[in-house]
Amino acid sequence: MLLPPLSSTTLAMFPPTLRPSSPTKVIIPDLVSHCTFALRSSIHQRRLSAESERWLFRSDNLNESTRHSFRGLKAGKLTAMCYPNAGYPQLRVVSDFLNWLFHLDNLSDDMDNRSITEVANVVMNSLHHPYTYRSNVRLSRMTRSFYRRIIKTASPGACQRFVETLEFFFQAINEQATDRAKSFIPDLESYIALRRDTSGCKPCWALVEYAYDLDIPDKVMNHPLILSLGEATNDLVTWSNDIFSYNVEQSKGHTHNMIDVIMNERGIDLQSAFNFVGDLCKQSIDRFIECRGQLPSWDPKIDRDVAIYVEGLADWIVGSLHWSFDTERYFGRRGHEVKKTRVLKLLPPRKLLSGRAFLLRRSRQTSFSHV
Repeated sequence: MLLPPLSSTTLAMFPPTLRPSSPTKVIIPDLVSHCTFALRSSIHQRRLSAESERWLFRSDNLNESTRHSFRGLKAGKLTAMCYPNAGYPQLRVVSDFLNWLFHLDNLSDDMDNRSITEVANVVMNSLHHPYTYRSNVRLSRMTRSFYRRIIKTASPGACQRFVETLEFFFQAINEQATDRAKSFIPDLESYIALRRDTSGCKPCWALVEYAYDLDIPDKVMNHPLILSLGEATNDLVTWSNDIFSYNVEQSKGHTHNMIDVIMNERGIDLQSAFNFVGDLCKQSIDRFIECRGQLPSWDPKIDRDVAIYVEGLADWIVGSLHWSFDTERYFGRRGHEVKKTRVLKLLPPRKLLSGRAFLLRRSRQTSFSHV
C-alpha cells in the first residue's frame, strides 16, 4: 500500500526538538479554508436524524447520559452532508450504519482482543448470512437490519467491498487493542497503514456506491487512480479526525493518534505536531484534486457513475470537516467557537477509575451481551 509522500520541505519545517512540558492550549490547523469543495446537505436531515436515533435506541439498555451523547453526535447530519443527493431510504441505511459504527467505536476503546474477536464473529456472520444466522445479541440484529436493506439494491461489487472492508476494520482494531495493552506507539508508516482501516472509512466508500445506485465494474474500482482517490479521502477524514479528537483522547490517556505518533517519532512539541499533521491533511486534499484531474475515460455510463462516486468522496472530505465542529463529540458545545478561533484549550487528564468502579459504570451504560 502506497503511503503519501512526505516532502523534504515538510520534514524540514519540523526538526527534532525537545517537547515543552504541559501546554495548556494549541492552535488547530485551518483545514476548512483549504478545502474549496461545495458543502451540501440533504433536505431530509431532520427526519433522518430522528428516525435513525429511534432505530439505535430501540429495545436497548443505554442510559440517558449515553443517549444524550448520541444525540450530540449528530450522525444524521454527517450522513446528510456526506450523501446529500441520496434518496431517503438509502440515507436511512447509511445513517443507521454510521450510528452503529460510532457505537461500536465507543465500545471498542475498552475492549481487549478476546472481546473484539467475539464482536467481529457476530458481525461478520451476520453479514455473510443475513437471513440464516441466528443470534439474540443485539449487535447481530442491528447488523442484519441495515445489511438486509443494503443487499436489496446494492451491486454485488459494492456488497463485496462493504463486507471485506469491515473485516479489515476488525483486524485493525484488534491490532490496535494489542498496541494499547502494551502501551505501544507505532512508527508513522505503520500507523498510517493501520489507521486507514481502524477509521472505518472504507465501508463508507462502498456505501457511496449503494446510496447512488452505482454499478461500477471491479476493474474500474481497482484502477490505481480510483484507489488513490479513496485513499486520499480516507487520509483527510482520518488524519483531520486525529486533530479534532486529540483533546478528548489525550485526556483519557489514549495514544492511537497521529499527533502522539509524530511527537514520539520526531521528538517535536505538541503545536509542531498539530502543524505537521495539518500539513499532511492539506496535502491529501491536493492529492485528491490532482488524481481527479487525471481520471481516464471508460464509456459514457461508467464515466457517469465514476463521476458520481468521486463527487461522493469529495462530499465526505468537505462534509466531515464541517461536521467535526457541529458534533459535540470533539469540542462539546464549543465547536463553532473553536472553528472560528482555532484555539483549543487542553482538557486535564481524567481520573482513572478502579477496576470495579469501571465495570459498574460500563454495565450501567451497556451490557456486552446486549450490544
